[in-house]
Amino acid sequence: MSLRLLALLALVSPLCAAEAPATLLAQPDKEILHDALTKDTKGAEWKIAKGKWERTPEGIHVEELPADSHGAASRVPMKLQDFVASFEFRFDGAKSISLSINDAKEHVARVMITPAALRIQKDDHDHDGPDKAVVFLNQAQAFEAGSWHSVVLEMVGDTMVATIDGKISGFGSNELFKAEKANPGFTCGGQSATFRNFSIWSAKAEPKATWKEASVKIAEAMKAAPAPAAPGAAKGKAKGKAAATK
Repeated sequence: MSLRLLALLALVSPLCAAEAPATLLAQPDKEILHDALTKDTKGAEWKIAKGKWERTPEGIHVEELPADSHGAASRVPMKLQDFVASFEFRFDGAKSISLSINDAKEHVARVMITPAALRIQKDDHDHDGPDKAVVFLNQAQAFEAGSWHSVVLEMVGDTMVATIDGKISGFGSNELFKAEKANPGFTCGGQSATFRNFSIWSAKAEPKATWKEASVKIAEAMKAAPAPAAPGAAKGKAKGKAAATK
């Protein structure tokens, strides 16, 4: 799967290659936000909702605070339509991180990553109503603490596609994505994680001419992706093994 996607990305020449990352779906247009997230650099106007956020020479260090009873969360107030977002992250002990996209009132979509898995999804848009989250990709993948990783999220029309480290991609479509998006931001569950080099580009309304072909290959890879272990599965196996040796 990884080799096929790497080959695909290598064949597709990105628009605005000097500034924007390689993309599969979107045609990047103009950079509308860049924040290195490091100490002593001019940053975006982040609105911190929960948690501890501290700019360091390496990036912004984030911790969930037990007193909050909620994961750390911070957002940039801005409106988006079709766009490409990219950033880097590092686990420093956290249980999960995500890039979350809202609209004016509710959650829309996110890329969520744990030390053992990644998930790409449409979010539950009404909480108590009939709408439910739709998971497009839930794949087992190790992300070791202390290692930097990259994420590229593209949203054009009714489709989102996310690529991790330039080699694992997943996508999905929903009518909700056509509406105006807002307030991109990060979340962090547990203690702690570091983010750096967060950028957003506007994108043209039309997908790349190569997207149809790319989507077929990504869909094949998604079908073959290993599923994360069920919660408690490893513990259950350990208990079974112990019982067998008694």
